[in-house]
Amino acid sequence: MRKKEFHDPKISINKVYTKSGDSGTTGLVGGQRIQKDDIRIEAYGDVDELNATIGGCIEALRPFISDQIELETIIEKLLRIQHELFNTGTILATLPEDISSTLPRIKEENILQLEQEMDELNGVLQTLRSFVLPGGSKANIWFHMARNICRRAERKCITLNRKSEIDPLVIKYLNRLSDALFVYSRWVNYILACKEITWNPNYSTKNN
Repeated sequence: MRKKEFHDPKISINKVYTKSGDSGTTGLVGGQRIQKDDIRIEAYGDVDELNATIGGCIEALRPFISDQIELETIIEKLLRIQHELFNTGTILATLPEDISSTLPRIKEENILQLEQEMDELNGVLQTLRSFVLPGGSKANIWFHMARNICRRAERKCITLNRKSEIDPLVIKYLNRLSDALFVYSRWVNYILACKEITWNPNYSTKNN
């Protein structure tokens, strides 16, 4: 059995509301309380929003699994990414002085895995000659929404890093994940046999 690298969650949720945040503050992993609009909270809040949106990507694909078995592979990847994003949020919710070696975090191998998967999926896609517009399928749109949120989370982390140094792998992971979500969006349309929509700057004046 593989030895656990990170410690298991030490939480017990039996009551959702605590009233401790009524003053506009929230608690970090180390126990410190900071304002809910602090850039650190915004950063891992965006990561949480991204995680929820990836859940939407998964559910948008499930109805097609019986006809397109290949979609199971992308769902497995997305489930793994959801766990990785929770690890990302954990490290962002922890001040540098409280980070231990067993605290869940992003690793270099997570980034390499995204790159390998992108190369594999991109290998079956046509070379782009223009930018792609979101659309073609509902699933494609979910992936583009996730990609946009991922970019926002990346920007927030860059801002946070100027205030309080964070693990550079977090920014690198989010950057690579946004690229992966773009590739997934194209691959999903390819598997579903949905036409890809490319940007035409003269579309409004084009004779149809």
